[in-house]
Amino acid sequence: MELTGKTTIRELAADLAAGRITSVELTQRMLARAEAHRAQGGHAYVSLDGEQALMEARASDAARAAGIVASPLAGVPISIKDLFDVRGQVSSAASLALADAPPADADALAVARLRAAGAVLLGRTNMSEFAFSGLGLNPHYGTPRNPLDHERVAGGSTSGGAVTVALAMAAGALGTDTGGSIRIPSAFCGLTGFKPTAACVPLAGTVPLSRSLDSAGPIAHSVDCCAILYAALSGHDIGAQAPALKGLRFGFTTDYVGTHVAPLVQQAFDAALDKLRQAGALVEQFDFPELLELPAINGGGGLVAAEAWHWHRVLLEEKGAQYDQRVAARIRRGQQQGAFDYIDLLDARARLIGVARRRLAPFDAWLMPSVAILAPEVAPLEADDATFFATNGLVLRNASVINFLDGCALSLPCHADGELPVGLGICALAGADDTVLQIGRAVETLLQGSGKE
Repeated sequence: MELTGKTTIRELAADLAAGRITSVELTQRMLARAEAHRAQGGHAYVSLDGEQALMEARASDAARAAGIVASPLAGVPISIKDLFDVRGQVSSAASLALADAPPADADALAVARLRAAGAVLLGRTNMSEFAFSGLGLNPHYGTPRNPLDHERVAGGSTSGGAVTVALAMAAGALGTDTGGSIRIPSAFCGLTGFKPTAACVPLAGTVPLSRSLDSAGPIAHSVDCCAILYAALSGHDIGAQAPALKGLRFGFTTDYVGTHVAPLVQQAFDAALDKLRQAGALVEQFDFPELLELPAINGGGGLVAAEAWHWHRVLLEEKGAQYDQRVAARIRRGQQQGAFDYIDLLDARARLIGVARRRLAPFDAWLMPSVAILAPEVAPLEADDATFFATNGLVLRNASVINFLDGCALSLPCHADGELPVGLGICALAGADDTVLQIGRAVETLLQGSGKE
Protein backbone atom coordinates (compact mmCIF):
# COMPACT_ATOMS: atom_id res chain seq x y z
CA MET A 1 0.00 0.00 0.00
CA GLU A 2 1.03 3.60 -0.58
CA LEU A 3 1.14 5.67 2.60
CA THR A 4 -0.05 9.23 2.02
CA GLY A 5 -0.87 12.22 4.16
CA LYS A 6 -4.58 11.49 3.77
CA THR A 7 -4.79 7.75 4.45
CA THR A 8 -7.63 7.16 6.90
CA ILE A 9 -7.72 4.82 9.87
CA ARG A 10 -10.49 2.80 8.18
CA GLU A 11 -8.29 2.33 5.09
CA LEU A 12 -5.34 1.27 7.23
CA ALA A 13 -7.54 -1.18 9.13
CA ALA A 14 -8.71 -2.70 5.83
CA ASP A 15 -5.15 -3.04 4.56
CA LEU A 16 -4.05 -4.67 7.81
CA ALA A 17 -7.03 -7.05 7.69
CA ALA A 18 -6.30 -8.02 4.08
CA GLY A 19 -2.61 -8.57 4.74
CA ARG A 20 -1.54 -5.83 2.33
CA ILE A 21 0.62 -4.44 5.12
CA THR A 22 1.59 -5.47 8.62
CA SER A 23 1.59 -3.29 11.70
CA VAL A 24 5.38 -3.62 11.82
CA GLU A 25 5.72 -2.38 8.25
CA LEU A 26 3.28 0.47 8.85
CA THR A 27 5.04 1.49 12.06
CA GLN A 28 8.45 1.35 10.38
CA ARG A 29 7.24 3.60 7.58
CA MET A 30 5.82 6.19 9.95
CA LEU A 31 8.91 6.10 12.17
CA ALA A 32 11.10 6.58 9.09
CA ARG A 33 9.04 9.60 8.05
CA ALA A 34 9.29 11.01 11.57
CA GLU A 35 13.06 10.54 11.65
CA ALA A 36 13.40 12.18 8.24
CA HIS A 37 11.23 15.09 9.39
CA ARG A 38 13.45 15.55 12.42
CA ALA A 39 16.63 15.32 10.32
CA GLN A 40 15.26 18.09 8.09
CA GLY A 41 14.78 20.38 11.12
CA GLY A 42 11.16 19.51 11.90
CA HIS A 43 9.86 19.74 15.44
CA ALA A 44 6.65 17.70 15.45
CA TYR A 45 7.83 15.10 17.95
CA VAL A 46 9.46 15.86 21.29
CA SER A 47 10.50 12.21 21.46
CA LEU A 48 10.03 9.04 19.46
CA ASP A 49 9.69 5.63 21.08
CA GLY A 50 10.64 3.51 18.11
CA GLU A 51 11.80 0.38 19.91
CA GLN A 52 8.70 0.15 22.07
CA ALA A 53 6.43 1.01 19.13
CA LEU A 54 7.89 -1.84 17.07
CA MET A 55 7.43 -4.23 20.00
CA GLU A 56 3.76 -3.19 20.15
CA ALA A 57 3.45 -3.60 16.39
CA ARG A 58 4.92 -7.12 16.49
CA ALA A 59 2.52 -8.02 19.28
CA SER A 60 -0.37 -6.62 17.24
CA ASP A 61 0.58 -8.67 14.20
CA ALA A 62 0.82 -11.81 16.33
CA ALA A 63 -2.58 -11.14 17.87
CA ARG A 64 -4.13 -10.57 14.44
CA ALA A 65 -2.66 -13.84 13.20
CA ALA A 66 -4.38 -15.52 16.15
CA GLY A 67 -7.69 -13.90 15.23
CA ILE A 68 -7.60 -11.21 17.92
CA VAL A 69 -8.38 -7.69 16.63
CA ALA A 70 -9.42 -5.37 19.43
CA SER A 71 -10.80 -2.54 17.27
CA PRO A 72 -10.20 -0.70 13.99
CA LEU A 73 -7.22 0.89 15.78
CA ALA A 74 -5.45 -2.45 16.19
CA GLY A 75 -1.90 -2.07 14.86
CA VAL A 76 -2.45 1.56 13.83
CA PRO A 77 0.24 4.10 14.92
CA ILE A 78 -0.98 7.06 16.97
CA SER A 79 0.92 10.06 18.38
CA ILE A 80 0.45 11.31 21.94
CA LYS A 81 0.56 14.93 23.05
CA ASP A 82 3.29 15.61 25.60
CA LEU A 83 0.68 16.21 28.31
CA PHE A 84 -0.37 12.59 28.76
CA ASP A 85 1.40 10.14 31.02
CA VAL A 86 2.88 7.14 29.24
CA ARG A 87 4.38 4.66 31.63
CA GLY A 88 8.15 4.97 31.81
CA GLN A 89 8.18 8.38 30.12
CA VAL A 90 8.40 11.95 31.38
CA SER A 91 5.36 14.16 30.75
CA SER A 92 7.12 17.48 30.24
CA ALA A 93 4.26 19.44 28.63
CA ALA A 94 7.02 20.65 26.26
CA SER A 95 8.53 22.67 29.11
CA LEU A 96 12.06 22.67 30.50
CA ALA A 97 10.51 23.17 33.94
CA LEU A 98 9.26 19.56 33.89
CA ALA A 99 12.08 18.02 31.87
CA ASP A 100 13.60 16.41 34.98
CA ALA A 101 10.29 15.18 36.41
CA PRO A 102 10.16 11.47 37.27
CA PRO A 103 8.86 9.12 34.59
CA ALA A 104 5.20 8.16 34.86
CA ASP A 105 4.58 4.85 36.59
CA ALA A 106 1.29 4.30 34.74
CA ASP A 107 -0.45 5.39 31.56
CA ALA A 108 -2.96 8.20 31.59
CA LEU A 109 -6.42 6.67 31.36
CA ALA A 110 -6.89 7.98 27.81
CA VAL A 111 -3.58 6.41 26.78
CA ALA A 112 -4.51 3.13 28.47
CA ARG A 113 -7.75 3.08 26.49
CA LEU A 114 -5.86 3.56 23.22
CA ARG A 115 -3.59 0.67 24.17
CA ALA A 116 -6.60 -1.49 24.98
CA ALA A 117 -7.98 -0.68 21.51
CA GLY A 118 -4.72 -1.99 20.03
CA ALA A 119 -3.15 1.31 18.94
CA VAL A 120 0.62 1.51 18.56
CA LEU A 121 2.05 4.54 20.39
CA LEU A 122 4.75 6.20 18.30
CA GLY A 123 5.94 9.06 20.47
CA ARG A 124 5.23 12.31 22.27
CA THR A 125 4.30 15.38 20.23
CA ASN A 126 5.43 18.96 20.60
CA MET A 127 3.05 21.69 21.70
CA SER A 128 2.70 25.18 23.09
CA GLU A 129 4.34 24.99 26.51
CA PHE A 130 1.77 23.78 29.07
CA ALA A 131 -0.86 24.00 26.29
CA PHE A 132 -1.24 27.73 26.93
CA SER A 133 -1.36 29.20 23.41
CA GLY A 134 -3.36 28.76 20.23
CA LEU A 135 -0.34 29.40 18.01
CA GLY A 136 2.00 26.51 18.78
CA LEU A 137 5.23 28.46 19.26
CA ASN A 138 7.74 26.71 21.54
CA PRO A 139 11.11 28.32 22.34
CA HIS A 140 12.44 25.17 24.02
CA TYR A 141 11.77 22.37 21.55
CA GLY A 142 11.27 24.39 18.38
CA THR A 143 8.07 25.48 16.68
CA PRO A 144 6.27 22.94 14.48
CA ARG A 145 5.66 24.57 11.12
CA ASN A 146 2.54 24.40 9.01
CA PRO A 147 2.93 21.47 6.60
CA LEU A 148 1.21 23.49 3.86
CA ASP A 149 3.33 26.63 4.28
CA HIS A 150 6.56 26.42 6.26
CA GLU A 151 6.51 30.14 7.04
CA ARG A 152 3.26 29.79 8.99
CA VAL A 153 2.30 28.26 12.31
CA ALA A 154 0.66 24.87 12.56
CA GLY A 155 -1.62 26.17 15.32
CA GLY A 156 -1.71 25.26 18.98
CA SER A 157 -1.56 24.00 21.37
CA THR A 158 -1.60 20.51 19.76
CA SER A 159 0.78 21.72 17.06
CA GLY A 160 3.03 18.69 16.81
CA GLY A 161 0.10 16.30 16.85
CA ALA A 162 -1.46 17.96 13.83
CA VAL A 163 1.82 17.92 11.92
CA THR A 164 2.33 14.20 12.61
CA VAL A 165 -1.04 13.44 11.05
CA ALA A 166 -0.67 15.82 8.11
CA LEU A 167 2.73 14.37 7.18
CA ALA A 168 1.78 10.69 7.67
CA MET A 169 3.97 10.33 10.76
CA ALA A 170 0.91 9.01 12.62
CA ALA A 171 -2.58 7.97 11.57
CA GLY A 172 -4.16 10.06 14.30
CA ALA A 173 -3.15 12.21 17.24
CA LEU A 174 -4.34 12.36 20.84
CA GLY A 175 -4.63 16.01 21.85
CA THR A 176 -6.24 18.30 24.36
CA ASP A 177 -8.51 21.30 23.93
CA THR A 178 -8.98 23.99 26.58
CA GLY A 179 -9.78 26.85 24.22
CA GLY A 180 -9.37 25.37 20.77
CA SER A 181 -6.12 23.41 20.98
CA ILE A 182 -7.46 20.54 18.86
CA ARG A 183 -9.61 22.55 16.45
CA ILE A 184 -7.16 25.38 15.71
CA PRO A 185 -4.31 23.19 14.40
CA SER A 186 -6.87 21.05 12.58
CA ALA A 187 -8.21 24.13 10.81
CA PHE A 188 -4.76 25.47 9.94
CA CYS A 189 -3.41 22.11 8.70
CA GLY A 190 -6.44 20.94 6.68
CA LEU A 191 -7.40 18.21 9.15
CA THR A 192 -10.45 17.15 11.15
CA GLY A 193 -10.45 17.69 14.89
CA PHE A 194 -13.03 16.75 17.49
CA LYS A 195 -13.39 18.37 20.90
CA PRO A 196 -15.74 16.17 22.91
CA THR A 197 -17.81 17.31 25.86
CA ALA A 198 -15.20 17.71 28.60
CA ALA A 199 -16.55 14.90 30.78
CA CYS A 200 -16.56 12.30 27.98
CA VAL A 201 -12.84 11.47 27.90
CA PRO A 202 -11.03 11.03 31.23
CA LEU A 203 -8.12 13.35 31.98
CA ALA A 204 -6.57 11.33 34.81
CA GLY A 205 -2.82 11.23 34.27
CA THR A 206 -2.72 14.43 32.21
CA VAL A 207 -0.88 17.67 33.01
CA PRO A 208 -3.80 20.09 33.51
CA LEU A 209 -4.26 23.62 32.26
CA SER A 210 -7.79 24.40 33.41
CA ARG A 211 -9.80 21.82 35.33
CA SER A 212 -13.03 23.49 34.24
CA LEU A 213 -12.28 23.72 30.54
CA ASP A 214 -9.81 20.96 29.61
CA SER A 215 -10.97 18.19 27.28
CA ALA A 216 -9.17 15.46 25.34
CA GLY A 217 -9.86 14.28 21.82
CA PRO A 218 -8.51 13.35 18.39
CA ILE A 219 -7.00 14.98 15.33
CA ALA A 220 -7.19 12.88 12.18
CA HIS A 221 -8.06 12.86 8.47
CA SER A 222 -11.82 12.41 8.62
CA VAL A 223 -14.87 12.43 10.83
CA ASP A 224 -14.84 8.64 10.72
CA CYS A 225 -11.23 8.61 11.98
CA CYS A 226 -12.22 10.91 14.83
CA ALA A 227 -15.23 8.73 15.62
CA ILE A 228 -13.03 5.62 15.81
CA LEU A 229 -10.60 7.34 18.16
CA TYR A 230 -13.45 8.84 20.19
CA ALA A 231 -14.98 5.38 20.61
CA ALA A 232 -11.72 4.09 22.09
CA LEU A 233 -11.24 7.14 24.32
CA SER A 234 -14.81 7.45 25.60
CA GLY A 235 -16.11 3.89 25.32
CA HIS A 236 -18.97 5.20 23.19
CA ASP A 237 -19.15 3.89 19.62
CA ILE A 238 -21.55 5.95 17.53
CA GLY A 239 -21.37 3.68 14.49
CA ALA A 240 -21.42 5.12 10.98
CA GLN A 241 -24.72 6.97 10.95
CA ALA A 242 -24.94 10.03 8.72
CA PRO A 243 -28.30 11.81 8.63
CA ALA A 244 -29.77 13.33 5.51
CA LEU A 245 -28.94 17.01 5.43
CA LYS A 246 -32.34 17.91 4.02
CA GLY A 247 -34.44 19.36 6.81
CA LEU A 248 -31.62 19.72 9.34
CA ARG A 249 -31.58 23.14 10.91
CA PHE A 250 -28.28 24.99 11.32
CA GLY A 251 -27.78 28.32 13.07
CA PHE A 252 -25.02 30.88 12.75
CA THR A 253 -24.51 34.22 14.40
CA THR A 254 -22.54 37.33 13.54
CA ASP A 255 -22.41 38.23 17.23
CA TYR A 256 -18.79 38.00 18.46
CA VAL A 257 -17.71 34.85 16.55
CA GLY A 258 -18.71 36.40 13.23
CA THR A 259 -16.78 39.65 13.60
CA HIS A 260 -13.26 40.49 12.36
CA VAL A 261 -13.20 37.38 10.18
CA ALA A 262 -10.56 37.39 7.44
CA PRO A 263 -12.07 37.72 3.94
CA LEU A 264 -10.89 34.31 2.74
CA VAL A 265 -12.20 32.65 5.90
CA GLN A 266 -15.54 34.38 5.45
CA GLN A 267 -15.62 33.32 1.80
CA ALA A 268 -15.05 29.67 2.72
CA PHE A 269 -17.64 29.83 5.49
CA ASP A 270 -20.26 31.42 3.24
CA ALA A 271 -19.57 28.84 0.54
CA ALA A 272 -20.11 26.03 3.05
CA LEU A 273 -23.43 27.58 4.13
CA ASP A 274 -24.51 27.84 0.50
CA LYS A 275 -23.73 24.15 -0.07
CA LEU A 276 -25.80 23.23 2.96
CA ARG A 277 -28.74 25.28 1.69
CA GLN A 278 -28.47 23.66 -1.73
CA ALA A 279 -28.54 20.24 -0.03
CA GLY A 280 -31.87 21.13 1.57
CA ALA A 281 -30.68 22.11 5.03
CA LEU A 282 -32.24 25.08 6.77
CA VAL A 283 -29.48 27.61 7.54
CA GLU A 284 -30.58 30.56 9.63
CA GLN A 285 -28.89 33.51 11.24
CA PHE A 286 -29.75 34.03 14.91
CA ASP A 287 -28.86 36.55 17.58
CA PHE A 288 -26.56 35.70 20.49
CA PRO A 289 -25.63 39.13 21.88
CA GLU A 290 -24.66 37.69 25.26
CA LEU A 291 -21.45 36.42 23.66
CA LEU A 292 -20.30 40.03 23.59
CA GLU A 293 -19.98 39.82 27.39
CA LEU A 294 -17.13 37.28 27.14
CA PRO A 295 -14.22 39.75 26.88
CA ALA A 296 -15.34 41.47 30.09
CA ILE A 297 -16.07 38.17 31.87
CA ASN A 298 -12.58 36.89 31.03
CA GLY A 299 -10.85 40.25 31.33
CA GLY A 300 -8.78 39.14 34.33
CA GLY A 301 -7.49 36.02 32.62
CA GLY A 302 -10.62 33.93 33.07
CA LEU A 303 -10.92 30.43 34.41
CA VAL A 304 -7.78 29.34 32.56
CA ALA A 305 -5.47 31.78 34.33
CA ALA A 306 -7.08 31.20 37.73
CA GLU A 307 -6.87 27.42 37.52
CA ALA A 308 -3.45 27.39 35.83
CA TRP A 309 -2.08 29.61 38.60
CA HIS A 310 -3.37 27.18 41.22
CA TRP A 311 -1.40 24.32 39.61
CA HIS A 312 1.72 26.29 38.61
CA ARG A 313 2.28 28.65 41.53
CA VAL A 314 4.92 26.51 43.30
CA LEU A 315 6.63 25.42 40.08
CA LEU A 316 6.75 29.03 38.87
CA GLU A 317 8.40 30.10 42.09
CA GLU A 318 11.03 27.38 41.78
CA LYS A 319 11.61 27.31 38.02
CA GLY A 320 9.98 30.39 36.56
CA ALA A 321 13.11 31.29 34.59
CA GLN A 322 12.77 28.03 32.63
CA TYR A 323 9.26 28.86 31.39
CA ASP A 324 8.38 30.43 28.08
CA GLN A 325 7.96 33.91 29.53
CA ARG A 326 4.86 34.60 27.44
CA VAL A 327 3.23 31.55 28.99
CA ALA A 328 4.42 32.52 32.46
CA ALA A 329 2.93 35.99 32.07
CA ARG A 330 -0.47 34.55 31.15
CA ILE A 331 -0.43 32.14 34.08
CA ARG A 332 0.55 34.87 36.55
CA ARG A 333 -2.61 36.78 35.68
CA GLY A 334 -4.39 34.23 37.81
CA GLN A 335 -2.49 35.48 40.87
CA GLN A 336 -4.48 38.71 40.69
CA GLN A 337 -7.84 36.95 41.00
CA GLY A 338 -9.45 36.53 44.39
CA ALA A 339 -11.94 33.90 45.49
CA PHE A 340 -14.82 36.25 44.71
CA ASP A 341 -13.50 36.75 41.15
CA TYR A 342 -13.33 33.00 40.64
CA ILE A 343 -16.85 32.43 41.93
CA ASP A 344 -18.09 35.27 39.74
CA LEU A 345 -16.53 33.48 36.77
CA LEU A 346 -18.24 30.21 37.63
CA ASP A 347 -21.56 32.01 38.05
CA ALA A 348 -21.14 33.84 34.75
CA ARG A 349 -20.35 30.58 33.00
CA ALA A 350 -23.43 28.86 34.41
CA ARG A 351 -25.59 31.81 33.38
CA LEU A 352 -24.28 31.85 29.80
CA ILE A 353 -24.70 28.09 29.46
CA GLY A 354 -28.35 28.61 30.37
CA VAL A 355 -28.66 31.36 27.78
CA ALA A 356 -26.97 29.16 25.18
CA ARG A 357 -29.47 26.36 25.77
CA ARG A 358 -32.28 28.75 24.90
CA ARG A 359 -30.50 30.33 21.94
CA LEU A 360 -29.48 27.01 20.41
CA ALA A 361 -32.65 25.05 21.17
CA PRO A 362 -34.14 25.46 17.65
CA PHE A 363 -31.03 24.11 15.90
CA ASP A 364 -29.45 20.74 15.23
CA ALA A 365 -26.02 22.40 15.26
CA TRP A 366 -24.36 25.79 15.52
CA LEU A 367 -21.97 26.73 12.72
CA MET A 368 -19.06 29.17 12.87
CA PRO A 369 -15.57 29.60 11.43
CA SER A 370 -13.32 27.45 13.60
CA VAL A 371 -10.72 30.24 13.50
CA ALA A 372 -11.30 33.78 12.32
CA ILE A 373 -8.04 34.10 10.37
CA LEU A 374 -5.69 32.07 8.19
CA ALA A 375 -2.63 30.52 9.79
CA PRO A 376 -0.34 33.48 10.62
CA GLU A 377 3.34 33.67 9.78
CA VAL A 378 5.79 32.61 12.47
CA ALA A 379 8.37 35.41 12.20
CA PRO A 380 6.20 38.37 13.31
CA LEU A 381 4.89 36.35 16.26
CA GLU A 382 8.39 35.47 17.42
CA ALA A 383 9.59 39.05 17.01
CA ASP A 384 6.97 41.01 18.91
CA ASP A 385 5.05 40.27 22.09
CA ALA A 386 2.18 42.63 21.22
CA THR A 387 1.67 40.90 17.87
CA PHE A 388 1.85 37.51 19.53
CA PHE A 389 -0.75 38.26 22.19
CA ALA A 390 -3.16 40.05 19.83
CA THR A 391 -2.96 37.24 17.27
CA ASN A 392 -3.26 34.56 19.92
CA GLY A 393 -6.42 36.16 21.26
CA LEU A 394 -8.04 36.30 17.83
CA VAL A 395 -7.05 32.72 17.00
CA LEU A 396 -8.53 31.43 20.25
CA ARG A 397 -11.65 33.58 20.20
CA ASN A 398 -14.19 31.42 18.37
CA ALA A 399 -13.08 28.02 19.57
CA SER A 400 -12.85 29.05 23.22
CA VAL A 401 -16.56 29.94 23.24
CA ILE A 402 -17.40 26.23 23.03
CA ASN A 403 -15.17 25.37 25.99
CA PHE A 404 -16.71 28.15 28.07
CA LEU A 405 -20.20 26.88 27.22
CA ASP A 406 -19.21 23.26 28.01
CA GLY A 407 -19.92 22.12 24.47
CA CYS A 408 -18.56 19.76 21.86
CA ALA A 409 -17.38 20.66 18.37
CA LEU A 410 -15.89 19.36 15.15
CA SER A 411 -13.62 21.34 12.89
CA LEU A 412 -13.90 20.25 9.26
CA PRO A 413 -11.46 21.46 6.60
CA CYS A 414 -12.76 23.75 3.93
CA HIS A 415 -11.03 26.02 1.43
CA ALA A 416 -11.53 29.28 -0.39
CA ASP A 417 -10.32 29.40 -4.00
CA GLY A 418 -7.53 26.90 -3.37
CA GLU A 419 -5.96 28.99 -0.64
CA LEU A 420 -4.80 27.73 2.73
CA PRO A 421 -7.41 25.61 4.52
CA VAL A 422 -9.70 27.00 7.17
CA GLY A 423 -12.08 25.23 9.50
CA LEU A 424 -15.84 24.91 9.58
CA GLY A 425 -16.95 24.54 13.19
CA ILE A 426 -19.95 22.29 13.88
CA CYS A 427 -20.85 22.92 17.49
CA ALA A 428 -23.38 21.96 20.16
CA LEU A 429 -23.73 21.97 23.92
CA ALA A 430 -22.68 19.24 26.34
CA GLY A 431 -23.87 15.73 25.59
CA ALA A 432 -24.50 16.18 21.86
CA ASP A 433 -21.25 14.45 20.86
CA ASP A 434 -23.00 11.69 18.90
CA THR A 435 -25.16 14.20 17.04
CA VAL A 436 -22.20 16.41 16.11
CA LEU A 437 -20.21 13.46 14.78
CA GLN A 438 -23.17 12.11 12.82
CA ILE A 439 -23.95 15.50 11.30
CA GLY A 440 -20.25 15.94 10.65
CA ARG A 441 -20.18 12.81 8.49
CA ALA A 442 -22.91 14.23 6.25
CA VAL A 443 -21.39 17.72 6.05
CA GLU A 444 -17.95 16.28 5.32
CA THR A 445 -19.33 14.30 2.38
CA LEU A 446 -21.04 17.43 1.06
CA LEU A 447 -17.91 19.59 1.37
CA GLN A 448 -15.85 16.95 -0.41
CA GLY A 449 -18.18 17.31 -3.38
CA SER A 450 -19.88 13.93 -3.37
CA GLY A 451 -22.95 14.75 -1.35
CA LYS A 452 -26.28 13.65 -2.89
CA GLU A 453 -28.51 14.93 -0.13
